[in-house]
Amino acid sequence: MLPERIWFLSAVIIYGLGLLYSIFIWRRGFHHNTWTSYAIIALAFVLHTIALTSRGFSLQQCPVNNLYEATTFILWTISLSSLVFGIWPRLRFIGVFTAPLLFCVGIFAMMPGLDPEYGNEPNFINGWSSLHAALIMLGYGSFGLSAITGSMFLTQDRNLKLHLAGALFTMLPSIQRLEKLITGTLVSGLVLLTTGLAIGGIFLDLPDGTSFWNDSKVIWSLLVWGFYLMLLITHMKFDQRGRRYAWMAIIVFGFVIFTFWGTNLLSSIHNPKS
Repeated sequence: MLPERIWFLSAVIIYGLGLLYSIFIWRRGFHHNTWTSYAIIALAFVLHTIALTSRGFSLQQCPVNNLYEATTFILWTISLSSLVFGIWPRLRFIGVFTAPLLFCVGIFAMMPGLDPEYGNEPNFINGWSSLHAALIMLGYGSFGLSAITGSMFLTQDRNLKLHLAGALFTMLPSIQRLEKLITGTLVSGLVLLTTGLAIGGIFLDLPDGTSFWNDSKVIWSLLVWGFYLMLLITHMKFDQRGRRYAWMAIIVFGFVIFTFWGTNLLSSIHNPKS
């Protein structure tokens, strides 16, 4: 196993400890403001960062060449975002919601078939390709954070609907603030995705015999872009709010997670024939 994969495996194990702590916190009802979940994610993030930088230095480029690297980059952005938001006391419990996602997807990313060995030369053509891929991965990370915030919204809303006394004193943010956070992360993700797709369409040279218009990954990316655009339009123009809005943020990101790998493998652009 390559050294960077060992570092990433170590990070996934720590995310797994975060998952166990999340179960404990869920059972306790979020009544105590603690740094424990934040510290667990922070430790895993350090190991995760070492894994990414080690792979990046070995390739001398942004490490998003294959499915393993793309997945780890998305998870890294989610982990980083949860740490940044966790600086604020009311958002510190976001790690309780991110740890299960980071652990489960991290386990999947460790599958050997997602990280084939390279030759002496990296796959990227130029710096535009690196920027194109990095921005898109950051966009997906932001969408992932919106789904996590949506799950926090549903948890808080359920407590209030059931008239649980603990909901009045819980350390989770208010549902109004969580709804604004969902919108903010969706807007950020859409801007990043749009910029990344535009760079790809304008500056990248396609492999011989390929086209944007019949490539599975390009069609899928435009479909994802359309889903998130419509979600924001229905929220801002048609006043879609509350539970339905939170559920849609979760469902659309679930679609992204479960279809990302398949469309990438079917893409002739991302998997050119030698």
